[in-house]
Amino acid sequence: MKLVIMPTEPPANRNRLVYALLVVCTLLTGLASRHFFSDVPFIKSYVGDALWALMVYFGLAFLFTTWSVNRLALATLVFSFGIEISQLYHAPWIDSIRATHLGGLVLGFAFVWSDLLCYSVGVLLGVAIEVYILPIQFRLARKSG
Repeated sequence: MKLVIMPTEPPANRNRLVYALLVVCTLLTGLASRHFFSDVPFIKSYVGDALWALMVYFGLAFLFTTWSVNRLALATLVFSFGIEISQLYHAPWIDSIRATHLGGLVLGFAFVWSDLLCYSVGVLLGVAIEVYILPIQFRLARKSG
């Protein structure tokens, strides 16, 4: 008997509409966490970064519907870590982009080691949702339909 913790194939029913909705819901949750809970240090420091990586995961799943879960997770980590490492670079042109609201949300402001852990947690959450929660929803929909 072989125990499979994480399948390497994409889900059979990776639906772009589902992933678009997941991106929007994750984005709104992240913005709400910054707006309504900005006084809570843990949420202000960590939750938004994990949700950002989760949103990137769902966005890549939306764009690349045939990629395996492993490939999506790796691509999301490389992208997220790359954005974080880019925060070590400061030039007037990129700092002016970061000074805008959207630029600050996407590119961040300063390198922080703990963000790498938060991105990893966000990616793991995306993998768990895709592997363990979404298939259950599809199975339930098939049984009731």
